[in-house]
Order: sequence, then structure tokens, then C-alpha cells
Amino acid sequence: MTSVKLECISKSYQQNDPVLKPLYMEIAAGELFFLLGPSGCGKSTLLRIIAGLLKPDQGEIYFNGERVTGQAPEKRQAAMVFQSYALWPHLTVFENVAFGLQVAGMSRDHIREEVTRALEIVQLADCAGRRIPSLSGGQQQRVALARALAVRPRVLLLDEPLSNLDARLRDEMRVEIRRIVKERGLTTIYVTHDRREALSMADRIGVLNLGHLQQIGTPEELYNHPVSRFTATFLGDGNFFDGIVHVAGDAVSVETALGKFLTKDLGNWHEGDHVSMMLRPECIRFASGSGINQFSAELHDGVFLGDHREWFCRAADRPLAVYESAAGRRMPGLCKLTVPPENVVLLKQEC
Repeated sequence: MTSVKLECISKSYQQNDPVLKPLYMEIAAGELFFLLGPSGCGKSTLLRIIAGLLKPDQGEIYFNGERVTGQAPEKRQAAMVFQSYALWPHLTVFENVAFGLQVAGMSRDHIREEVTRALEIVQLADCAGRRIPSLSGGQQQRVALARALAVRPRVLLLDEPLSNLDARLRDEMRVEIRRIVKERGLTTIYVTHDRREALSMADRIGVLNLGHLQQIGTPEELYNHPVSRFTATFLGDGNFFDGIVHVAGDAVSVETALGKFLTKDLGNWHEGDHVSMMLRPECIRFASGSGINQFSAELHDGVFLGDHREWFCRAADRPLAVYESAAGRRMPGLCKLTVPPENVVLLKQEC
């Protein structure tokens, strides 16, 4: 297994217009690491730099402590699966998977052995003789993955590999890709703008925005404890209210237009800090009786989405979203809502 370390990597295509600002990143051996961010934030550029397809303006790349910055792609043994799959329609599945091994000058017996192994891993051994146009989108994606696995890469790089699939196939392939890379112990860097892919598959996630690495952490850390409003909203939905922090011993609360809320977000907050309070819609509950962190709202409407309902409310003269699982119908009108202190998240206010 191979660890990856990036030191001060930056890249510009035009002068004074950086696509990647100097960033540092360490990816553990065998880790399934996601680069998550909007289109144009530098994710694919960074992946191509790691692969050796682009040269950084500055910085160094290390695989297992070995400097590979100046090495050609085939020397650093990083295999890349592109968004378009880049398969040859006139060749069979076997021939597509064998291509990299043929370029490397491997013997026929070795090629046959490695291609068979790779197709078995992606469960396409019975499709070796078929041509690409006869395959479904999911099968083509598996062929592209098999071609990358056949060369036994040190690092696997995936550039939005599921974006061309329908929703059902994407769900299936998420499970398959994670199974494959974890069974092989393969260090994998996966680029996506789809938060559901990242949250459901990643060991850790790096959030990129405008070429800057905003935050790195596990899916749970980033979702529950974002350090910026950008990270918070890119990982999930949220209701935001400005507030002022109050500290009394070990107790931290925030005063907002909704009222005063106790929080277990015991970050480095001080009396009088101006913050943005985030309440995830799924953490807000309809309340009866009295209790802490209760507030009043007006329920206007809702939509049924199978596993939950989304309720559209107003509170403190602002829209408020509430998600309720296994919910029946509710009548519009005044209601009481509550949120547990552990789900009251405080963020530094951004200029």
C-alpha cells in the first residue's frame, strides 16, 4: 500500500489566476480519499497533477516518502479512470483492459493472467469477448476500472467516474467501488462534486473551493463539525441564524433572533463572539410541552419524499426547513420546534 503526500502544490493556467493555491495534503496508505467541491474549484487539476499528466507550478509529490514530482505517469504507477471512461469501441473488453499491459511490453501469458484477474474483480469475466457498445453504462464503468486495476497501480485516481450513470446505477457502483478498493487495500483518490457519493463512500474528505483546501476530515466530522459555512452547505442543508455567544463556566449558549440556544459546540468561543448558528433540518423536531432550545415557528406546507417529509416553515421572519422521518400529515399553523444542544453548530461569521 502507498501513502501520498502533497507539499505546497499550486497551479495556474493564466498569470495571476491560480486554479490551485498552495496546498498541503497527506493521504494514508489504503485510504479511500475524496476531493469534493464545485465545478471549477481545482479538483480535476489536482488529480492530474498527482497522476503526472500535469506539472505543478510549485510543490512536491511523494509516494511512500519517495519524490515522484518529476516522474512520468507510467513511472509513478498511478492509474486514472476518467469521467468519459476513454474506452475504445472497436476493441473487446479483454483488449481494452489489456491495453496498458501491452504498452508496458508484458508477455501474452502475463497479460492474460492480469486481465482475467482484473475482470474477475469487477465481476465481468463473462464479458471478456464483448465489444464496448454492447455494454450498459455500469458495465463500461467496470471495464474502465478493470483497465486501471490490471496494471496493479500504487495509487488509483478516479475523476467523477459515476457522473454518466443513472441514479440506480450510481448507488450500485458506489458500493462496488468501495468494496473493490478496500478488498485490494488500494490507495484511492476520488474526485466528485456529489456530496452523497463522498459521504457514503469516503474514509476522509478534502473540501476544495476556489483552489483552496477548506477542510479535511471524516464524513461525520465534516458534516457535524464544519469549520465554514461553505463546507456546511456543500455537505448538507442547513438553517443559519446570526447570533452572539454567551459563556458561563462550562456552559455555552448563543442568543439569536429565534431565542437563546444551549450548545455542546465547545470550540474556542468567547463571550460576545459574533457567530452563525447552523441547525440541520433533520435535527429539528416538533415539540410538545416545555423544554430547552424550543422556539416558535409557523408551518406553511410540506412535501412527501418517501423516507421523510420536508416541511416549509417560517421562524423569526425567515424561511426554515425541517425534515421529519416517517412523518404523517400536519396542518399548517403555529407550532413549537426544538433542537438538541449537540446539534446546535456554531460557525465563525464570514465577511
